[in-house]
Amino acid sequence: MASTLNQIGLDKKASGSLADKLNELLANYQLFYMNARGFHWNIKGNKFFELHLKFEELYNDSLVKIDEIAERILTLGFTPLHTYADYSGISKIKAAKNVSSGIEAIKEILNGYEVLLPLERELLELSGESNDEGTNALMSDYIREQEKLIWMYSAYLG
Repeated sequence: MASTLNQIGLDKKASGSLADKLNELLANYQLFYMNARGFHWNIKGNKFFELHLKFEELYNDSLVKIDEIAERILTLGFTPLHTYADYSGISKIKAAKNVSSGIEAIKEILNGYEVLLPLERELLELSGESNDEGTNALMSDYIREQEKLIWMYSAYLG
């Protein structure tokens, strides 16, 4: 009889649902990353130096999270999405093209968090129900960090 558990002792069906939702998060993070990278490259104005550094921090952090999410999908026994066609097909975050205004860029970042945070909260709940502590811990960390960033970016906008 085939086991209903994957290689790390979690239910295969529940892990599949988690992997699907993690792939959705991965796709959104890829677009979030690309946007942050574009903001970093294209920012202009009197806050250039400050925002140029902030956007670099943001895309570097996103790159780490992208890797963690993909590795978590693999750990669960599934394949992470890995083409931009896949990402753009399911991402709710859309590409922000030719943004050079700091205010507009920060609004786009906050819009991105409006997509990422609910997905992470959904994953936190699903992973809790599945006893998937690895995914749960990642989502808990992401949520805590992003709530603070939302406060800070919102404060910047006044």
